[in-house]
Amino acid sequence: MTDEEKTYKTKKVITIGIVSELTGLSERQIRYYEERRLIFPTRSERGTRKYSFADVETLMDIANQMEDGVRTFEIRQEMKKKPDEQKLRRSMIKGQLNARFGIQNEQRK
Repeated sequence: MTDEEKTYKTKKVITIGIVSELTGLSERQIRYYEERRLIFPTRSERGTRKYSFADVETLMDIANQMEDGVRTFEIRQEMKKKPDEQKLRRSMIKGQLNARFGIQNEQRK
């Protein structure tokens, strides 16, 4: 993804302290979720973790699931499924639009 394709939601510009304030999670909890490969901050040249608003939303979701007793392993497994589900959803919508407007898929020609 190029910088031009990034939105405010995906740009990694928020420090861990601000994320902690926004989410109510401690910095230690946030680092733990990174260790468990649930969140993937970028690092500045000085090694400072940088998060996006999308990461903040992910952390809130993780925290809610943890409160409900879901283990980090289970959360990670669900997170792995999401890109496939999104790809399938996009494909279905594209197919519906193509059918609606009579556009043939290049693969079917």
